[in-house]
Amino acid sequence: MENISIRTDLAVEAREMVQEETKKEVPGVAVNVEQQGDIKITRVKIEKEVGQKIMGKPIGNYITLEIPQIREKGEKFKEDLAQELAKELNTMVHKKVNKDATTLVVGLGNWNITPDSLGPKVISKLMVTRHLLENIPDMVDQELTPVCAISPGVLGITGIETSEIVKGIVEKIKPNLVIAIDALASRRAERVNTTIQMTDSGINPGSGVGNKRKALNKDSLGIPVIAIGIPTVVDATTLANDTIDLMLDAMIKEATQGKEFYNMLKEINREEKHMLIRQILHPYVGDLMVTPKEVDLIIDDISLVVANGINIALHPGIGLEDVNRYIN
Repeated sequence: MENISIRTDLAVEAREMVQEETKKEVPGVAVNVEQQGDIKITRVKIEKEVGQKIMGKPIGNYITLEIPQIREKGEKFKEDLAQELAKELNTMVHKKVNKDATTLVVGLGNWNITPDSLGPKVISKLMVTRHLLENIPDMVDQELTPVCAISPGVLGITGIETSEIVKGIVEKIKPNLVIAIDALASRRAERVNTTIQMTDSGINPGSGVGNKRKALNKDSLGIPVIAIGIPTVVDATTLANDTIDLMLDAMIKEATQGKEFYNMLKEINREEKHMLIRQILHPYVGDLMVTPKEVDLIIDDISLVVANGINIALHPGIGLEDVNRYIN
């Protein structure tokens, strides 16, 4: 587990689980849902401590872009998705810092494990400019802002806590903002590799695989931290639970409303069922994580989308053609 840095589920999933259990909206939480073509955007704002306690997530803003079947949409869709990601990220960034701020982008994860290599892959496709602006400012486009990047690896490779590495860099170069990218573990199988989440509340690397590391947030680093995550794995319990849910839904449709069997199916507590499945499976499969067989191609595609979104958001006036020319 020390070699994996996948963190836990999405805010939108936490909200859904609470709603399924209580049949009500979560108090202290504001939600806005918008559809932009094939992209569904859900903005969740945890405003009060009561919402933080129920959701199990810090007060802050959580923006989720749902993009089903990204690999089947073609290059034009990926470019549109990068632009949409850039727009949302740009709004979040400029609520925290001014347009000339220095940004440190941190690619969390293990580059040797494909589902956990999202962060390092994004870093490899970024426009890093801090060194150019410091050393040859007269030769650099004035539309660029200072951006630097690091892939710190994981504890099992370096023997150093990720938070310690990042904190040391922050203290040395004094950026105004950190953007951290990491893989997530989803609680919904259909969201694996189809969802991008951004939040201004920071990040807990490794928490999705029972390997909780020290948080990267404003409290630990002293500057704002924006996290971008994509679910790349789902655990075996979730797969089994989703299968049983589909079976229950089919049985409910076929059962006669009002009859004892129908009422029994409707009254099943799905969160308790999930916990029961975990207890049954754990002795046999442990913390088994599952990812699609084409995950290497998916990670390549999504990492480029995320990198382009960050590049466009952090460098005003720079378009996708400029980014591609700079990177290639």
